[in-house]
Amino acid sequence: MEATRIPTRYGAELPEWVLEELADVPECLPTVEHRMRLVHRLAGRNYHEGTGGPFAAIVVEEESGAVVSAGVNLVLASGLSAAHAEVVALSLAQTRCGAWDLGGPGQPVHELVVNWRPCVQCYGAVLWSGVRRLVIAGEGEELERLTGFDEGPLGEDWAEQLEARGITVQRNVLRDDAVRIFGRYGDSVSQGGVTVYNARGAYTARHAAT
Repeated sequence: MEATRIPTRYGAELPEWVLEELADVPECLPTVEHRMRLVHRLAGRNYHEGTGGPFAAIVVEEESGAVVSAGVNLVLASGLSAAHAEVVALSLAQTRCGAWDLGGPGQPVHELVVNWRPCVQCYGAVLWSGVRRLVIAGEGEELERLTGFDEGPLGEDWAEQLEARGITVQRNVLRDDAVRIFGRYGDSVSQGGVTVYNARGAYTARHAAT
């Protein structure tokens, strides 16, 4: 096999509109509500831009509220199924900090703020990222029911498993706002305006039939 025939690099890049949204955001967001409002703002715009699903995440320094990175779901923009908002935000934070372990020596307490409970992939990304806190808008069946996405078979003790590994979890921060965004996304799906990018389309078909 010729080496030139196989890819040697892959990646994703934040679109310009995210930088526009961040332009008027303070460098430090003092409360989890301030942080989650930014996440909802990015998630609500993401699918309108055709970049990916209605998901966003930010990494902040927990004590100061300094924003380290921001991420949105880039599956459609990048063509990469792994380019979920949490993975993007964590990867950009690790790039900025120059470390794969965001909880390593000399690091402040890093907090990941997401507009719903992580899917099975992003759960693993959180687990091994080094963050010490996870803040979510909510959890439950609303996301899959309203959007048609398959979040995967995450165990009921998911939060307890994170806590056992030193990652605290805060739930239900501006939950109703997240549900409203998912509802609007679902309306767009029913009107044929956006793509639900489940592999093989199996869950999309099952969702549409219910």
